[in-house]
Amino acid sequence: MKNLNLYLIAAWIFLALTTSAVQAEEPQNGIDVGGTVRVNYAYKDYSQSSKDKGGDLTFDMAAIKFNGKLGEWGLASEYRFYDGWQALRYGYGFYDLSADWQIQFGVNQVPFGNPGFISNSFWFGVPYYLGFEDDYDLGVKGVYQKGAWGTEMAFYKNAEYGAGRADRYSPDLYSGIVNGTEYNNEETNQLNLRQMYEMSYEGGKTLLGGSIEYGQIYNDATGNNGDRYAVAIHLDATYNGWGLQLQAMQYEYDAADAIDSNKIAVAAYNWQYEIASKAQAYSVNIAKTVTTDWGSLKFYNDFGMVTPDVSDDSFDTSYQNVTGCAIAAGPTYTMVDFIMGKNMYASTRDNGHVGLPEIGDSWDKRVNINFGYYF
Repeated sequence: MKNLNLYLIAAWIFLALTTSAVQAEEPQNGIDVGGTVRVNYAYKDYSQSSKDKGGDLTFDMAAIKFNGKLGEWGLASEYRFYDGWQALRYGYGFYDLSADWQIQFGVNQVPFGNPGFISNSFWFGVPYYLGFEDDYDLGVKGVYQKGAWGTEMAFYKNAEYGAGRADRYSPDLYSGIVNGTEYNNEETNQLNLRQMYEMSYEGGKTLLGGSIEYGQIYNDATGNNGDRYAVAIHLDATYNGWGLQLQAMQYEYDAADAIDSNKIAVAAYNWQYEIASKAQAYSVNIAKTVTTDWGSLKFYNDFGMVTPDVSDDSFDTSYQNVTGCAIAAGPTYTMVDFIMGKNMYASTRDNGHVGLPEIGDSWDKRVNINFGYYF
């Protein structure tokens, strides 16, 4: 870990010096270095210790970012430092083949679902916890944009880290023991295609699209391969400050030699958990942005549900609803969220999973405030 930090510092110094040298010759062409520092307040209505203390204020993360071009080549990267662990969010080089085509190679964003995020809040939408929102893997991606049409095609050899690591930014298949079940799965040989069409009109625009993902699941204990797929249709519309996001998707993880074919393990944010191996997920998000003299306010409500589609009838639907406000002022961005969850990982007390049999029968509630300074 010490060597990794030394390498990062050396890379930072090298790129900063390179950027200065390049910008001295061509101010419009160089690598920008920026970053983020965030703190987080959480109050859990279902935790007695949280209620006794009036919530907890903690360090969330710090990040360093590189972005820009040197000649014909470009670089985009973000590395994050959390409390007790660290991870690469993305890091890739890119080359503009033409005005319409760009090639990206490295750890880049998987083109699946609504571009960017299918959520407005700090808490993400339910697809994130299944591995299908703001996901990043290691491979090559082609991005085509001309007129109203946009196409992204990608091949990923594997996830950004090994399957035995839980200290990663976005969920991927996990290899290890979770709740007494041993999993030996890792992602490999993944293909993605996302097709978008943009309709512009006075006061806003609408992005319509569809996504397909297919890949293999390698069992590192038996050497056999299973497979996985996901499909989605999605819409992202804006009009006079209003925003609407809709998405419906289905996925299936069919792992070879599975002990229990109804569930599978994933990991992110330094933790591992189980999800239904096959399900549908639905997202309905609405937002309103208000511009002020000092910045902007975005009010939103994000609703998501996951309906398991496995042979075990005891598996239950998972729900998550986030009502909140994002406050942008100068270099700061603050998200104030009221989260309600039912049978949902990270949103409930006893149900650290998505789509598995529910423990209890209640909606749990929490308040989360995330303050970030961006430079």
